Amino acid sequence: MSELDTLIQLLAKLPGLGPRSARRAALHLIKRRESLLEAAEAVRSCPICGNLDTLRPCAICRDPQRDETAICVVEDLADLWALERTGAFRGRYHVLGGTLSALDGVGPDDLNIERLVGRLKPGQELILALNATVEGQTTAHYLADRVAGRGVTVSRLAQGVPIGGELDYLDDGTLTAALKARRTL
Repeated sequence: MSELDTLIQLLAKLPGLGPRSARRAALHLIKRRESLLEAAEAVRSCPICGNLDTLRPCAICRDPQRDETAICVVEDLADLWALERTGAFRGRYHVLGGTLSALDGVGPDDLNIERLVGRLKPGQELILALNATVEGQTTAHYLADRVAGRGVTVSRLAQGVPIGGELDYLDDGTLTAALKARRTL
């Protein structure tokens, strides 16, 4: 198999791309290979939070207007970008690089947990913005246990009925979480 075929197969694994779209995308990228090479050389992982940027530390970590008392922990960059897109969070981030998974052989040493623990100071809030999966919940419990006794407040994103959601279309787990997390008005 040629390198071009390998590239097409990799692109076809992306969400929303089939084999034909992957071929078109591969050709488009190859035509702009100089730009792609420049971007690959310029973009680096932030040594503080794990975000991608051309500068080190990244723009979020350099921003003096950010709330240093809140660190939002996410599984990967897509989650950081999704939260940042809302504009609702003005604190700092930390990208774990995955979640704990015994089945996949991912343990605490495989994630950016030690860097996170090293960043924490008493009085800070650690917001666990991890997916509501078994692995996400396992990771959240592990992190909460790991930072216990350090004077850090640990919180999680709310779970339950989405805005615009209809109760009869929701699964039992979502409804149960919504009932348990209910608030007074």
